[in-house]
Amino acid sequence: MKTCRKGSSKISENQSCMKTVPKKAKSKSKKQKKKREMANVVQELYQTCSEVFADGDHQISGYIPPTPDIERLKSVLDRMKPEDLNLSPNMPMFRRRSTAQEASHHQITYIELLECDQFSIGIFCLPPSAVIPLHNHPNMTVFSKLLFGALRIKSYDWVDDGTSSTSKINTGEITHRQDGIRLAKVHMDSDVTSPYNASVLFPAAGGNMHCFTALTACAILDVLGPPYSESEGRHCTYFQDFPYDKFSGGAEELVPTEEEDTKKYAWLQEIEKPEDYIVGEPS
Repeated sequence: MKTCRKGSSKISENQSCMKTVPKKAKSKSKKQKKKREMANVVQELYQTCSEVFADGDHQISGYIPPTPDIERLKSVLDRMKPEDLNLSPNMPMFRRRSTAQEASHHQITYIELLECDQFSIGIFCLPPSAVIPLHNHPNMTVFSKLLFGALRIKSYDWVDDGTSSTSKINTGEITHRQDGIRLAKVHMDSDVTSPYNASVLFPAAGGNMHCFTALTACAILDVLGPPYSESEGRHCTYFQDFPYDKFSGGAEELVPTEEEDTKKYAWLQEIEKPEDYIVGEPS
């Protein structure tokens, strides 16, 4: 075997040296490089999250990071690509279930990258038609980045803060019903396709309650600050939404008078976690 010498002027010798590198070694080198790049990307995200969700701040109910910090974290997420996380739509977890046996297993895969008291980082992997049902994020700030694919998003915010059973936003508007159903306003109801900038929801704004429906295979990178915690009162609650007209038979409940305005509102009822919503770990 010929050895390469730095600064060699003989092209044929350099070419010969290149040919002697085993293909397996080259392949291994590429994989190692990809792993290092992935580690660097995740490390940058972790470091930024650590600074944005600083120690102790998670103990403040409804804490929202300062605007510059929010923009900084969004900037990091917006630069992230599927290949940075070694993801591809061709991977098995993004394929639609085709048989009854497969359908009995989880449809959605969750890849946990990190979780601590202050924040969590993870990726939801959805095959076509998979649905993450309508749910909330109590006292949390959540960043979501669609890494690839197309997604339908429908999100809501409460019309009031839930402290009164007779809260009103206009004369004659009742935002709570005796049966526990509450009035919410539509924040977003549209389809999005990657590349799509990271979105942010807040404890009482930005679409705190949302539902995702995969139009194609897609991956969603989520940062929750702080993460769900039963002991700290951050329990994930699921909801069923109903058109505004469904429960507005009495004149005292008619809030918006125009038909187009009624479409901006919906009644939400708390439900148990849907039985068909099963999230699993990567196999």
